[in-house]
Amino acid sequence: MTTEASRGAEAPPELVQLLTPEGERVEHPDYDIDLTPEEVRSLYRDLVLVRRIDLEAVALQRQGELGIWASLLGQEAAQIGSGRALTDVDMAFPTYREHGVAWCRDVDPVKLLGLFRGVNHGGWDPKEHNFHLYTIVIGSQTLHAVGYAMGIQRDDASAATIAYFGDGATSQGDVNESFIWASVFNAPIVFFCQNNQWAISEPLEKQSRIPLYRRASGFGFPGIRVDGNDVFACLAVTRKALEAARTGQGPTLIEAFTYRMGAHTTTDDPTRYRVASELEAWKLKDPIERLKAYLFKSEHADQAFFDGVDGEAAQLGADLRRRCLAMPDPEPLAIFDHVYSESHALMDQERAQFAAYLEGFAK
Repeated sequence: MTTEASRGAEAPPELVQLLTPEGERVEHPDYDIDLTPEEVRSLYRDLVLVRRIDLEAVALQRQGELGIWASLLGQEAAQIGSGRALTDVDMAFPTYREHGVAWCRDVDPVKLLGLFRGVNHGGWDPKEHNFHLYTIVIGSQTLHAVGYAMGIQRDDASAATIAYFGDGATSQGDVNESFIWASVFNAPIVFFCQNNQWAISEPLEKQSRIPLYRRASGFGFPGIRVDGNDVFACLAVTRKALEAARTGQGPTLIEAFTYRMGAHTTTDDPTRYRVASELEAWKLKDPIERLKAYLFKSEHADQAFFDGVDGEAAQLGADLRRRCLAMPDPEPLAIFDHVYSESHALMDQERAQFAAYLEGFAK
């Protein structure tokens, strides 16, 4: 069994990896990727800007401007790699931490903050971005994703869905039920598990006695474990799984082996349940630093490029803060607007009661 001191110190032997923590490009017999220098630089920019969005959101929460925030720190490569594998017609079903995937789907970052600031119920149109609203209930989005995938089948469309969840969610009934339905109906879906080693304060070994990707075999579809801090590998593996889904080959489970560098959410204190040496071991596998090292070694980027991306990130953070603080509070009665698509007698009665209650404060 893995101990706290060793967890993450050594990469599992079955890991698909195309870029080492030192920034060295390696080959894999089943997965490869051919990227232009411009495409690699674009991936690096994605990673840096998404991390800046995340850090700004954490700071805003600490200053009382957000109610809570779930950080993606350390998981940028898993999200950008898988997010950039999606086509325009594919549909993504996130948890509450997929800020990097939202970036890939062109969701304005300030709309993410609105949910955690309490001024909207999601803030973006899922149909416009093919990116569903954040799901707080652990694992329920996997059932939604399978249902959507079965709809794709019935429409005879060339598309796929991807459902994101964490290692802790694999113990939820909803996730296992979604595996059954996807397998039996050969649904065009990719299950993307970001195994960040901790389900809040519970370590992976309390979730499963076998690697998570191997669970797929029991449901009758393939599973693969990828280095979740390697953006090349995440992109290649997810592309292949999505293409398999689109061409009638059914579901795939991808376990992105990564690490949650920060707290579960800003209400959590990870120093109470994990040791500093574990965190330090994973810092050496940082997804941004390894890609930066590769760009330097391959001479695909110079210092001016990195300085430019850092400057863009700083501007993005400042703009995000400004727009977050400028978001207006919604009208109190707006909470009733989208509960049902049409007028509903009980909802109308409750709206009237709440309106009367509010009027009492104006007298």
